[in-house]
Amino acid sequence: MNPRLAVSVLALAGLVLAACGSDESTDEVDAGDVPTAADLDNREFVSTEVDGHELVEGTEITLGFEVDAIAATAGCNTLTGGFALDENALSVSTMAMTAMACDEALMDQDTWLSEFLTSLPFIALDDNTLRLSNDDVTITLLDVSEANPDIEVEGTTWVVTGTVANQGVSTVPANSMASLTITDGTAAVNTGCNTGSGTVEVTETTMTFGPLATTRMACPDDIMALETSVVTVLDGEVTYEISGDTMSIRKGEGDAAVGLELTATS
Repeated sequence: MNPRLAVSVLALAGLVLAACGSDESTDEVDAGDVPTAADLDNREFVSTEVDGHELVEGTEITLGFEVDAIAATAGCNTLTGGFALDENALSVSTMAMTAMACDEALMDQDTWLSEFLTSLPFIALDDNTLRLSNDDVTITLLDVSEANPDIEVEGTTWVVTGTVANQGVSTVPANSMASLTITDGTAAVNTGCNTGSGTVEVTETTMTFGPLATTRMACPDDIMALETSVVTVLDGEVTYEISGDTMSIRKGEGDAAVGLELTATS
């Protein structure tokens, strides 16, 4: 065989083998279709599997999409930024982060998630399953409507996990247990210090609380501050939204809005 022809054949064979290897890798990364912005709009996903990185025990990743904005959590702060779809990659702008103080491991996980999302990861959507992958990590997430069907507002004990004021969310004291349970038009409330009850009318988007009668115990200052937040919000008409096993309650608008973040326990 002509030496030059032999070299050409070997080179061609190498290209074919390389192409086969590339296709296999791409198939593994892109399991599903590349979504459009419309496919993601107004949807929230929660992680079901993370390969290549170990999450802090008891935490999960959530991603929410709205128009051209993305919001993400990994157990502590909320990360927000703009996003676009660049062919088969998710392009996320530099992300802003809320300023909650958490354990160092959770703070490090926030940083890791921000770095992952801004690394131009490959993106694929297969019905309700979203996959993001870069060279090191693959995150598989499921639409929360499938992972955590919405819990009914009534007949559920909702534990307060955060208070909202000045457009920010604050964690509750570690030694507190404030909660709300609505049954047959009655709201049973634990403020973290005192307990009480009152009437409540519930629609699909609003709750209207009547006067709340509570016990009069005195507690440490941080617990009393939590109580003030709870009784301030649970007075009159509020709006609420349930996503899976979490509920957000808001009263007022704009900078003056206050609210509560709650999680279902039963």
